[in-house]
Amino acid sequence: MAQQGKLRKSLNLADLTFLGLGAIVGSGWLFASQGGANLAGPSAWIAWVIGAVAVMLIGLVYAELGGALPRSGGIIRYPDYSHGPLVGYLMGFAALVAYSSVAGIEAEAVRGYAASYWHALGTAKHTSALGWFIQLILLTLFFLINYWSVNVFGKVNSVVTAIKFVVPALTIIIMLSQFKGVNFSSHGFAPGGFTGIESAVSTAGIVFAFLGFRQAVDFAGEAKNPQKTVPLAIILAISLGAVLYVLLQVAFVGAVPNSQLGQGWAKVNFTAPFADLAKLLGFIWLAVLLQTDALISPSGTGNIYLSSTARVLYAWSKNGTFFKKIGTIDARTGVPRAALWLAYVLAVFWTLPFPTWGKLVGVVSSATVMTYVVGPISAAAFRKTAPNMHRPFRLGGMGLIAPLAFIIASLIIYWTGWSIDSWLIGLQIVMFVLYLILSSKMPTDQVSLGQQVKSSSWLIVYYIVMLLVSKFGDKAFGGSGLISSPMDQIIVAVIALIAYYWGAASGVPNPTFTHDEAEDGVEAQMSTY
Repeated sequence: MAQQGKLRKSLNLADLTFLGLGAIVGSGWLFASQGGANLAGPSAWIAWVIGAVAVMLIGLVYAELGGALPRSGGIIRYPDYSHGPLVGYLMGFAALVAYSSVAGIEAEAVRGYAASYWHALGTAKHTSALGWFIQLILLTLFFLINYWSVNVFGKVNSVVTAIKFVVPALTIIIMLSQFKGVNFSSHGFAPGGFTGIESAVSTAGIVFAFLGFRQAVDFAGEAKNPQKTVPLAIILAISLGAVLYVLLQVAFVGAVPNSQLGQGWAKVNFTAPFADLAKLLGFIWLAVLLQTDALISPSGTGNIYLSSTARVLYAWSKNGTFFKKIGTIDARTGVPRAALWLAYVLAVFWTLPFPTWGKLVGVVSSATVMTYVVGPISAAAFRKTAPNMHRPFRLGGMGLIAPLAFIIASLIIYWTGWSIDSWLIGLQIVMFVLYLILSSKMPTDQVSLGQQVKSSSWLIVYYIVMLLVSKFGDKAFGGSGLISSPMDQIIVAVIALIAYYWGAASGVPNPTFTHDEAEDGVEAQMSTY
């Protein structure tokens, strides 16, 4: 039997910030500006501001959690600590969907952009056999970079992220030189109304882009001085990403030629949005640079997410509700290699003939936000059940920010629409039933099954009610239209407030912050209740 290793604390503030920023600046910047314009027209930049504020509120909550409890895959560990293994198990499953698919989506984005000039790869919506093989090669390359050591992975990512940040910045400058202010009133500033802006937040790739902030949390167990570097990295990554994306959206809308707007913003359809626009404007050199960056940006993000998927699977195993083998660490490299192998297989699975990039990012965004909704509630619960926990970053205004973050996360889930919510929330309810069926095999040594059910009942009721609102909500979000806007969203906000305070009061009375040999060195740097 291989010797159990330990996680290596190799990542500094720059590494963690670039992990977050590198995940944020992926395929989202290549496609989301056009997607936002299709749904919200010139007002799409507002959707980016809403997305940034929403994710920042959630990120601030995780800044407190990540600083106090630096754990690899922390997003899965915190609900297990605060509400018991059952909630941790449900979040683990949601994270499995949310994380494992991203590397595959980024590989698909690389192929889709390349298909605009290498037609043998297929089209933006259909992959050829050669195209799929290219995606497989990319994922294999990500796997090998991650396989050897976390230090190599971190340094490679920092260099790649620094490079790929330059190209969007240059694109902004060139596109702004072609800026046409009249575009911001063409077919109306907000042709889809505020509903169009809301839809853009959840389904155009906007939330999908910003969710990269979680990398600092996922790698907290491998960070130097995580109590300080994790909170700072979260805030820096979201802030820098927000500035970049708002400018990109404004530059895109302002640069589109009037000849492309005859049928409105919904009909603007470039296969490779910024590259095709650059060609149309006569900047062939920029188009070539963008096509090159279309290989680098998504690849860098895919590389990050393959690694973070492994950390989340590792964390789920450490919760005791997933396969024990997945929680082993290679002694020589400090990498959870069994989890990395599974992450690789799952990423390849997501490259099979599934819906297009736009459809998949809606699924991923909703699934990811489902894992985040518990964060504010875990943080609030710890304020009551572990008041003496050492919090290097103590979030001021937690009583306002945490419930607001939960409301916004709930709205994002609702905005994603019935077609996605129905099966994502439905699967969560099925997994809850499955857990009860298999309860004899689940951990009950520290939290009894009765307490687990009590501490998770708020979440199941929340899921059921959200499912009903999504089903009967506004037609713009795929519902039957029985409840129209804005009443549907007012109802979601009320549901979220009730669930938040119920959930915050339902934490396990005496949370235990488990420690194992693989995390040796992490526990020594923190004080627990």
